[in-house]
Amino acid sequence: MGVLKASGKLWSNLFHKPATEAYPAAPREYPSASRGHLEFDPSDCILCNICGKKCPTGAIRADKASRTVTIDRMDCIQCSYCADSCPKSCLSMAPGYTAPDSTKTVDTFTVPEREKPAEKKAE
Repeated sequence: MGVLKASGKLWSNLFHKPATEAYPAAPREYPSASRGHLEFDPSDCILCNICGKKCPTGAIRADKASRTVTIDRMDCIQCSYCADSCPKSCLSMAPGYTAPDSTKTVDTFTVPEREKPAEKKAE
């Protein structure tokens, strides 16, 4: 009986579309609610370190002295607490996931100096 069941499944698979998608040929579309991976835009960052204080694993560190923000990608659990608490919206969760790697990835971003607004003279 097992041979008859297998041959029936074989014939049905020959005339139906595959159950899987063509992943390498077409990029994957992630659901809108997926957290994905963390992205950082250093242009608006004020180095307040609220993101580092909110991170449960300590994966984000902001250093005012060296004007850098460090993100340890392997410690990040994609909880989005940092992105939700950032007052300048420098951090965001992008769709897609961090690619697996055999080495720990630590990204360090340099935050550019902000120009101070010119002082107005009292007239």
